[in-house]
Amino acid sequence: MIERVGITTTIPQEVIWAAGKIPVDLNNLFLASDENDEFLARAYRDGYPRTICAWIAGIYGAVLERDDIDTVVFVSQGDCSNTHALAETLEDRGIRVIPFAFPYDGNRHLLHAEILNLARIFEVPWNKVEEWFFRLDEPRRLVRRIDEMAHIENKITSIENHLWHVSTSDFNGNINEFSHECRGLIREAELRPPIIDRLRLGYIGVPPIFPEIFTFLDDLGARVVFTEVQRQFSIPFIEDDILTAYAQYTYPTSVFRRIADIYDKIKARKLDGIIHYTQSFCFRQIEDLLFKKYLPVPVLTIEGESQFELDERTRVRIEAFVEMLAQK
Repeated sequence: MIERVGITTTIPQEVIWAAGKIPVDLNNLFLASDENDEFLARAYRDGYPRTICAWIAGIYGAVLERDDIDTVVFVSQGDCSNTHALAETLEDRGIRVIPFAFPYDGNRHLLHAEILNLARIFEVPWNKVEEWFFRLDEPRRLVRRIDEMAHIENKITSIENHLWHVSTSDFNGNINEFSHECRGLIREAELRPPIIDRLRLGYIGVPPIFPEIFTFLDDLGARVVFTEVQRQFSIPFIEDDILTAYAQYTYPTSVFRRIADIYDKIKARKLDGIIHYTQSFCFRQIEDLLFKKYLPVPVLTIEGESQFELDERTRVRIEAFVEMLAQK
């Protein structure tokens, strides 16, 4: 049986594939499971405070409640600082934990050193890592095509755009099947008439704990044609080498690099507004004031905690935001 390696967020997954193992995005594992409530309950029983991010608690529970993940690569710089304690509590439970740090400024030399170290731990030569970078180019190009069909041809829904991008963090554990299903969606969507929207929105921040927000927005006629972090997961930068590509991955670096990327997409994709999702008890809530200061369109900030469905208050706030944009 092929070993599965958990990851706490997007990393240079080429190293794991090159080692003959399968990466598993623990966020997707937690959220997509029918047992996500049980994963949270396990963390709370083991002493996790209820004032901790639900993603962190959910990942902890997901790893320990399953028996097929013995190793976890955690991002020690560039993601949530709570990940440090997550790694420590998993290590205490017998899980092998491996750190990976994204340089704050996207420095190529530091990034190269980090990927080399990860490759050394997994006993993979650099040339095999590069080979897998080019091998993953095909599914990434297919997702770029889906993105084009969303914001240029208007044939992809918000939820489709979200799901296919967020899945590129580990390609659902099967690259060939992922690519096959991608092609199927593209062929089917090419036959659709263009979607007529009232509004074009962007979504920024981490993927939501309640994905139904995307279908809810579609029902309101406010389609999401740009998903910031999910799109970044797909490493959408057309580059010839792994270092140049990952050096442009803005999510784990300075918020000002993220703002520059978002600002560019607002203009290029003609967005009417932005929805900024934050997770309860997350330090990134502070960054919201910078997004509202520097982005040139209205920003609605919504917050998720441990509920997996949109609550009525959030629905009302989104409806009011959409109506406000429509009137403008």
